[in-house]
Amino acid sequence: MQLSSRFKSGAPALRSDYPLSDDQIRRVAPSIFAEMPHTSRSERYSYIPTCAVLNELRSEGFQPFMVCQTRVRNDDRREFTKHMIRLRHASQINGAEANEIILLNSHDGTSSYQMLAGMFRFVCQNGLVYGDTLMDVRIPHKGDVTGHVIEGAYEVLGGFERVAESQEAMQAISLDSGEAEVFASAALTLKYDDPERPAPITESQILMPRRRDDRNSDLWSVFNRTQENLIKGGLPGRTATGNRQRTRAVAGIDQNIKLNRALWLLADGLRKLKS
Repeated sequence: MQLSSRFKSGAPALRSDYPLSDDQIRRVAPSIFAEMPHTSRSERYSYIPTCAVLNELRSEGFQPFMVCQTRVRNDDRREFTKHMIRLRHASQINGAEANEIILLNSHDGTSSYQMLAGMFRFVCQNGLVYGDTLMDVRIPHKGDVTGHVIEGAYEVLGGFERVAESQEAMQAISLDSGEAEVFASAALTLKYDDPERPAPITESQILMPRRRDDRNSDLWSVFNRTQENLIKGGLPGRTATGNRQRTRAVAGIDQNIKLNRALWLLADGLRKLKS
């Protein structure tokens, strides 16, 4: 089990090798168990606590392996703020990686129910998020929320076959050093998009493998190296004024998902060009 004491400036996150219990989840993300919506919500707001949806997903074979919630400045929103659960289905767990369904929600109006597709690589303890918009299911807080979330979970689950085809195609595509550097350069702009401030690290740094098995030159390996180095951070770099620094991990829920999805779209787009 891995407990992170920081999730975007202090907000906690918890990932486990085994399904998380309600007590474990409650200590890290109490907003999942909110008993009512935030007072800012109107009567039209259909309130379904995330914990009720989670219990329904559990009954369908989905189990939570990671939870987190955003840090808020106003304490009155802490019990209602945006949260994320990453779940795996019994049919989608294997030895090297596990497909995950990512559930986003809040009880203060900052987020609708949203289902995304992801993958967790056990070797690097880092979860990537697929950027295919066909696997992004949004459910407003009205009507049969629980039923729509269950349907959305199976819709995302069914889409993993298409993602596996993209992964296999990426593994079959070799990139030369120039192509890999172009990919890395584009990836850098996704995280460091301020034209007035150059990126503190180079393309070669984010292409550097952290383990021997990731040294291959295929598109899938290049994508995974880039994704891990940008998301995890910790790389030595220089600020615009020349001061030494280490790159920060992308810990915020929204920033993590946005960058993850953009990297996937970049890699999948290159796959289509090279196919």
